[in-house]
Amino acid sequence: MKLTFIRKTRLSGDTNCPSLYRTDRGTFVVQGWRVTDPEALAQLDIPAHETIVEVPQDVLAEMAKHQ
Repeated sequence: MKLTFIRKTRLSGDTNCPSLYRTDRGTFVVQGWRVTDPEALAQLDIPAHETIVEVPQDVLAEMAKHQ
């Protein structure tokens, strides 16, 4: 899978997180903050091979421009 960097949030400072990438498969890869809040996790059914991440609105707004 080839990744093309699209945007990182202005909240990321010197790191690259959260970030958004386009793949050569017609999908997106999101790098974000791992969700560990028990209340949030209790609302979801997450299989062992999956995880959820939190990303700021500005990163998702950029994704809408690239569809």
